[in-house]
Parts: sequence; structure tokens; C-alpha cells
Amino acid sequence: MAVISITTPLTEAVTRNLKVGDTVEITGRLYTGRDAAHHRLHHGEKPPVDLAGAIIYHCGPVMVKVGDRYECRGAGPTTSSREEPYQWEVMRDHGIRGVIGKGGMGPKTLEGCQKYGCVYLHAIGGSAQVYAERITRVDGVDWMDLGSPEAIWHLWVEKFPCIVTMDSHGNSLHKQVYEHSAKALEGLKA
Repeated sequence: MAVISITTPLTEAVTRNLKVGDTVEITGRLYTGRDAAHHRLHHGEKPPVDLAGAIIYHCGPVMVKVGDRYECRGAGPTTSSREEPYQWEVMRDHGIRGVIGKGGMGPKTLEGCQKYGCVYLHAIGGSAQVYAERITRVDGVDWMDLGSPEAIWHLWVEKFPCIVTMDSHGNSLHKQVYEHSAKALEGLKA
């Protein structure tokens, strides 16, 4: 299987060329963002960084301060569905081109991906140390008043692996699996 290399910040052309099932390796900047950060962004607080073309990683990384800098020791994805009510608005309002997480997202996010040229990228749960190895440096942190897991961490990554599971063409691997499973369940009931 071919691996597609992408570099942040992403353009709409890059995201519109990605399809469900594509394996990508990301190089460049990722910003973490979980529930509290999304809540602030959704309610109109100006982000501390320019998110245009950015990828938001649903992650609460494990950080250790070494001297005057941070090192990432674990960076596994967190469940994305909690952001479903407003992820699409954060995409729209801030020009985000990608979201990384686990478990997929729903119809509002899928519609946002279509309208705003965005993709949902699945990271494998339980791989926190593997992903941390792809983070070559931590360049900053904002909103630490939310606590370390909820803060916005500025991560520089090299060949960070993900799979496109929702694309800008209305395709969702998560929806396909749900529909297939529902059909199989109906067959079992019959």
C-alpha cells in the first residue's frame, strides 16, 4: 500500500485529493486540542495560534519538563466523538484542514469535511509511545490554565502515520462499518 506524505500547513487541494483508506505520513506542525480547547474555540475565544491549514490532534500528551523545554513521552489519540457537536464549526471558523483522533466522528463533522475541505485521520489507540517517537520537538504550549492534557501543545512531527477515515467527498469508513454491522445484526435477528 502506498503511503502519501503530507506536510503542514495543508492546502484545500491537498485535503480534497485524499480519500478514505489512504495511509498518510504527516510532517510538520500539529496542535493538540481536546474538549476544553474545543469548547473555548466553539464559544468564540480567539485561538492563541493561527489554525488556518492546521491539523488538530485529539490528544492529551504526556509531557515532561527537561530544563527549559518539554519532551513528549506519550501521545496517543483520545476519543473524537466528544467533539462531534461543534467540530464542524471549529473547522469552519478557523480553517482547520485535518483532525486526528480515534473512533471516528459523526454526520456533522462529515458534512464539515465536505464543505470546508477537511479530513478526519484515524490514529491507532494504544500506540502512545510509538506516536511520541514521531514527535521530534515540542515548540510551545498555550492555555495551560486548562491543565496539561487539555492545553494546546505545539508539536513538530516527522512521518506521523494515520489513515484517512473521513474525506471531503462525503465518504466515511465509520459510517460504512456501522451500516455493515447493522445489516449483519438484522441478519442474525432473522
